[in-house]
Amino acid sequence: MAPRVQWQALLDWWFGSALDALEVSKQRNSLWFGKSACQDVDTDNRFGGLVRQALDGALDDWAGTPQSWLALILLLDQLPRMIFRDTPRAYAGDARAQRLVREGLAAGLDRQLPRIERVFVYLVLEHAEDIASQHEAVRLFGELQAESSAAEKVLFAGFLAYAEKHRAVIARFGRFPHRNAILGRESSDEETQFLTEPGSRF
Repeated sequence: MAPRVQWQALLDWWFGSALDALEVSKQRNSLWFGKSACQDVDTDNRFGGLVRQALDGALDDWAGTPQSWLALILLLDQLPRMIFRDTPRAYAGDARAQRLVREGLAAGLDRQLPRIERVFVYLVLEHAEDIASQHEAVRLFGELQAESSAAEKVLFAGFLAYAEKHRAVIARFGRFPHRNAILGRESSDEETQFLTEPGSRF
């Protein structure tokens, strides 16, 4: 197991110090879902070395505890999308992240994490170009919303709504058309038209 300080520093940065899910989301939403070149560079400066180690398979021993498992998931799924934005390497960790998530779900690791942290486990399935994974993501986000407190309902309903939107795209196209140009895939006429619509690129 890698020193706790390595994965804990990542979790502290990603989730901040707030304990309440609403406050965590309010404080970190721009980090999670914003697009900023400066933020991407800062992310690379902070954790780029760990991301590259994770992509090379050098941090697989992090899968042993719920918290370090979550940190490894972030290194494979979320951070490459920032550090390698708009390049094929942004998705280089997806397959391993999906396998890691499925193994952790089978072991119940997600249930040992706070709800707001579980979001970033289930997002891995939402990112998959696979309808079975999309169905599973919607189910899990539905459970999160059902388990949330009254004050959190709107927050988790939003995560569920996005999961449903992602599933609809995969159900229609079998892939995310906005990745086609990045991955060198040819878009169909229907996909090209779809990409002109608001909200088609997530």
